[in-house]
Amino acid sequence: VSYKRPDLHLLLLFFFPYSFIADRREGIGVCGWILVSISFLLVLITLPFSIWACIKVVREYERAVVFRLGRILPKKAKGPGLILILPCTDTFIRVDLRTVTCNIPPQEILTKDAVTTQVDGVVYYRIHSAVSAVANVSDVHSATFLLAQTTLRNVLGTKSLAQLLAGREEIAHGIQDVLDSATEQWGIKVARVEIKDIRIPVAMQRTMAAEAEAAQEARAKVVAAEGERNASKALKQASVVLAESPAGLQLRYLQTLTTLAAENNSTIVFPLPINMFEKLGQKNRGG
Repeated sequence: VSYKRPDLHLLLLFFFPYSFIADRREGIGVCGWILVSISFLLVLITLPFSIWACIKVVREYERAVVFRLGRILPKKAKGPGLILILPCTDTFIRVDLRTVTCNIPPQEILTKDAVTTQVDGVVYYRIHSAVSAVANVSDVHSATFLLAQTTLRNVLGTKSLAQLLAGREEIAHGIQDVLDSATEQWGIKVARVEIKDIRIPVAMQRTMAAEAEAAQEARAKVVAAEGERNASKALKQASVVLAESPAGLQLRYLQTLTTLAAENNSTIVFPLPINMFEKLGQKNRGG
């Protein structure tokens, strides 16, 4: 609004300084300026009773977005503490700045390798710009909730089942980045995204269990074969050592029998070596 008459300009400034300054700064027009001036005068006339209707208390975790004749005043949120509201021309909306937990219900998702899964998650976000949250979207919490569902389905639809099961943390960070960039104009800051549970069909669970069991058996057979090979090498080396010393073979035989007798209390019958009988027969013939 431009005031071309200097005398009218000075007159308005003299009688209604507060409303004049508000009009120049907010651009509410002449009619708006008149309404604001009348409201301000009513507050002055009805003091101190009007003070209860004009003063509002905003908590530490809240901000108040004040509308004066439909315009946000003064282009930023007020609070915390005491704020002044004109009863006839001003309205305000409280905005909670605390972190909000958004539970995403189980979503039917078709993975990249054509496996149907159910995935649910949780999103933690907060409002960092109260003015944007009020002015740019009608219901910021509902919009964020629906966007989180859609983003979860879109991101997980590009992953295979193996990637989905092995890379939860990486996928959660990717969803967080997408949500954070999409909700920035709404005054939302996404703090964290977590994937809670991944449900796959029972038939697929059985198939995966059979596959894991087969892989485990294959690894067990490889380990057993490796052990047999090492054992055969050790036996070969032992046979070479025992072949060089026949007495050592007899001592090993007796040591094995001693070990069996210590573990199992039983009677063991074993034949004497043939060479012992030959030596006894030679002695008898000589006698």
